[in-house]
Amino acid sequence: MNRFALPSESVLRAREKLVLDHFHDEVAQDWDATLSTFPHPHYELIAMMRVHDGDAEVRDYYDDTRVAFPDQNHEIIALRHSADAVIVEFWLTGTHLGPLGSIPATGAAHRTRMTAYFVFDEDENLVTERVYFDQLSILKQLVAGVDKRRPSGLLKLARIVRGVLGMAGGAPDPRLLDTVPPKDLG
Repeated sequence: MNRFALPSESVLRAREKLVLDHFHDEVAQDWDATLSTFPHPHYELIAMMRVHDGDAEVRDYYDDTRVAFPDQNHEIIALRHSADAVIVEFWLTGTHLGPLGSIPATGAAHRTRMTAYFVFDEDENLVTERVYFDQLSILKQLVAGVDKRRPSGLLKLARIVRGVLGMAGGAPDPRLLDTVPPKDLG
């Protein structure tokens, strides 16, 4: 089979169902069901150049993001298929009610456009969720909710800046740097 050809209609529908169930279970915060969509959970957050690999790391990621955004939701814009993936464009929404790493809660809501690649192996196992988004888009929306005219707001803004700077360091995950160009594109 041509590695660029789409799989059969039944395979595409099965992939689509798995991805939609994954989204649904994330919103419901049913981590066991969400993680069951992978034989080995693996998330790649490209904006942050961070990988969460394995059950424990992905659960920690889920827990941390839901502390920050307990009402996190997805609004799917489009769903597309490729030879080895389901590609989903969506709006990620949530209200910043808890700390996001070292960034204190602002109480502001965000609505951020994202794209996720759900990559499947040759046995139709989901092997990676690779998410692309603009971190600055989220941060701008969260900071917009801070009242910068009040001393308490300025103090919160200083804590936010300190938190962002504290999270900005660190080397990218090397698994995201070691890429190779595709072969046989012609």
